[in-house]
Amino acid sequence: MFSRFSSILSYLTQLASALGLDEVYSELLPADKVEKVEQLIQNKPEKEKLAFVGDGINDAPVLRRADIGIAMGAMEAADVVLMDDDPLQISKAIKISRKCLGIVYQNIVVAIGVKLACLVLVALGFANMWLAVFADVGVMIIAVLNAIRALFVKNL
Repeated sequence: MFSRFSSILSYLTQLASALGLDEVYSELLPADKVEKVEQLIQNKPEKEKLAFVGDGINDAPVLRRADIGIAMGAMEAADVVLMDDDPLQISKAIKISRKCLGIVYQNIVVAIGVKLACLVLVALGFANMWLAVFADVGVMIIAVLNAIRALFVKNL
């Protein structure tokens, strides 16, 4: 039993050095995890975020306390939920979220731009209320079609 435990710790140490991590904490009880996260949050720079990845129901308190809680499996306490136990899915989730955020910004800019253009045209007397209604519906359709692009994220 001890040799298996020492081989797991050895594997974690090798993994941490391969990833370039300075510190690794393992074999912590749930209360110890919350205490360690509290300590890390106090010592981190103001603009940095602390993420915690957990896979069990015992991780709910620390997932809520971390800036970003990532759960592997359905958990209501997490900010991000990965539906399988593969940690490599975290990078995939980040890429998908960046793509979605870009699409949201595009939709906001197009919607505000079209509404401002309609407002100016109506104020100058070149358009009526029907143009504004058609523009609003048109922007909604364009936004939905643009949002569909999030389903096809490449290079994951």
